[in-house]
Amino acid sequence: MGCCTGRCTLIFICTFQLVLALERQVFDFLGYQWAPILANFFHIIVVILGLFGTIQYRPRYIVVYTIWTALWVAWNVFIICFYLDVGDLSKDSDLLTFNISAHHSWWREHGPGCTRREIPPGGVGGVGGMDTHSYVSVAGCLLEYEYIEVLHSGCQILVSLLGFVYACYVASAITEEEDSFDFIGGFDPFPLYHVNEKPSHLLLKPMYLST
Repeated sequence: MGCCTGRCTLIFICTFQLVLALERQVFDFLGYQWAPILANFFHIIVVILGLFGTIQYRPRYIVVYTIWTALWVAWNVFIICFYLDVGDLSKDSDLLTFNISAHHSWWREHGPGCTRREIPPGGVGGVGGMDTHSYVSVAGCLLEYEYIEVLHSGCQILVSLLGFVYACYVASAITEEEDSFDFIGGFDPFPLYHVNEKPSHLLLKPMYLST
C-alpha cells in the first residue's frame, strides 16, 4: 500500500487517539475519576494494539481494535449522558469514583476563567464548630465543567468513528491481499522450496583406470 492509503490514515488516527487518551488520563487522575481512569487505561492498550496491527499487517489485531472502538463510543455516550444529567444520572453523584471519594471532575474548579476561593471551617465568620471541612467556592467560569467533559467525549466519539471506518477498510484490504496471495500459491501441493526426492535407482560402481 502507498503512503496516502487508508492504512497510513489509520496509523495517524491511532496516534491521534493516543494523544487524546493520554491528555484525558492526566486530567482524570487529577480529579480521581477512577472509572474513567480504568477505561482510558484499556483504551490506550487497545489503541497501541491496533497501531501495531496496522503497521505489521495483522488483521486480527485490527479487528480487536474495531470491536473496542465500538465499545469506546458507547462509553463516551454514557459520559455525555452522565454530565448532562440524562435520565436518572447525575453529575453530582460519586458514580465515576466508585463511591470511594467525593471528588469530581478536575475542570470543576480549574476550568477556563474559574476563580477558586477556599472557605475555611466554621464559615466566613470563622466561628468554630463541629464542621472541620473547608469548602471551595468557584465563580466566573467561562465554560462550565460539564460542557468541557462533553466536548472531550464528543471529540473521542468523532475520532473513534473515523478509526472504526478506516479499521474496517484496512482489515478487509489486508485480508483480501492475504487471500489473493494464498490463491496464487495455494494449489501447489509442495512448498515453494521443496526439492523432489527421486528414488535412487542408479548404483554407484567403482571406476578403474586402465594403465
